[in-house]
Amino acid sequence: MTAKLTRRVFLSGLSALIPVGTAWANAPATSLRPQPRSARAVKLASGGVESVVARAGLRGEVVCAVAHAETGLELEALGGGKGLPPASVAKALTALYALETLGASYRFETSLVATGGVANGVVQGDLILLGGGDPTLDTDGLARLAANLKAAGVREVRGEFKVCDGALPFVASIDPDQPDHVGYSPAVSGIALNFNRVHFEWKRSGQGYSVAMDARTEKYRPQVDIARMKVMKRSLPVYTYADKQGRDQWTVASGALGKGGARWLPVRKPAAYAGDVFRTLARSNGIVLKAAKTTRVLPKGGQVLAVHESVDLQKIVQNMLKYSNNLTAEMVGMSATVARGKKPANLRASGQEMSSWAATRYGMSGTRLVDHSGLGDASRMTPQDLVGALVAARKTVDLRPLLKTFPMRDSKGRVDKSHSIRVDAKTGTLNFVSGLGGYMTAGDGTEMAFAIFTADTKTRSRIKRADRERPEGARAWNRQSKRLQQALIERWGRVYGS
Repeated sequence: MTAKLTRRVFLSGLSALIPVGTAWANAPATSLRPQPRSARAVKLASGGVESVVARAGLRGEVVCAVAHAETGLELEALGGGKGLPPASVAKALTALYALETLGASYRFETSLVATGGVANGVVQGDLILLGGGDPTLDTDGLARLAANLKAAGVREVRGEFKVCDGALPFVASIDPDQPDHVGYSPAVSGIALNFNRVHFEWKRSGQGYSVAMDARTEKYRPQVDIARMKVMKRSLPVYTYADKQGRDQWTVASGALGKGGARWLPVRKPAAYAGDVFRTLARSNGIVLKAAKTTRVLPKGGQVLAVHESVDLQKIVQNMLKYSNNLTAEMVGMSATVARGKKPANLRASGQEMSSWAATRYGMSGTRLVDHSGLGDASRMTPQDLVGALVAARKTVDLRPLLKTFPMRDSKGRVDKSHSIRVDAKTGTLNFVSGLGGYMTAGDGTEMAFAIFTADTKTRSRIKRADRERPEGARAWNRQSKRLQQALIERWGRVYGS
């Protein structure tokens, strides 16, 4: 086999086996000619990938690419060079960016720093809670910091209590076009707590409701003052948000509350939130602090009294890919940009830096990202770009073990345990946008890298901001897209897995 073949070869409908992108490896010496093994395989191959897409009847655009994972030889593509919103599939690139820049063993640090020295257990100057870009810091971690401060012999702070979040740029919301109340689009800065979400709980109390706003974990439930909730007699809107008097001021419609419940709301003031909670935890250790003041100016010098370390970056990235946490993606992505000597003003600038890196590192010339999580729908990624990166990255970063394994399903949506295809990939879902990219192994052991992006951008553009949490028709469209993704994977496994 040579590197260049005709558009259709072997069977009617097989796409060209053409290597794409400078990052892809040379063609294999032996043929990848498929050997149909059943009537189902013939049906899957019939008409090529275009027919699979046509039969799905999905409204909008569909682009995809698949390549032999070891050689990089492209096996099939449809619109492979066209960019669509990748949604959370972008996190796969963010994972490579962070791991290659910072290293798998990198750990984030959150510190307590004293200015003016410590004498006889008294901090003579200020106490600073210094954020180091850790996206995983939670109330438990702050509690350990407070306990370690006490263990260091500190019993009093004469100066101010400050929280510094200047390690990363401040962003009020990952995607400002999202509704105010969705927990997946919180603020971003150099310090985060509980993924910058506050727990809102309500219960029936007489003719009204009792409400609580706290920073809970399994061990702690400290009440917070920085975020407040007021129940209003109305049906809609369900939530309103305002920045008032230095606090996140929320209202909720009584008509939407029922008997009781809870949900996580986004935090717009991460530094003030962390300071609020730490002050409560310090008090429980006998250390009374003044109300927290926030600063973006990193301290020069000072005595480090206690340090909280995150788990290593590889574990953080693995959880990011598994749970698709947007805040984690933005913080590790921006941390990588800062480590590269850049000073991004916002997420878009950092996303552009990652895009430039990807173009240089992996030849991803058709990719333009506005963030690291994929939440912003202005991002564009081509399937051939992602597949090329997934192939090339195998030599430096073994991403596949960090990706989530997805089971194949039968026609009724049930897990099909008899299926021989294994898929390890990153999903991406926005309203009327769906993606899947990663690695698959056919029944005979043939390993492939693939990417599938689908989008109905016209319908998405017509959704009102207030309706973007659950717009009409979005779930049905996304289910249809996922069925198409499986049909393509089945085709590739049957046709090229031989």
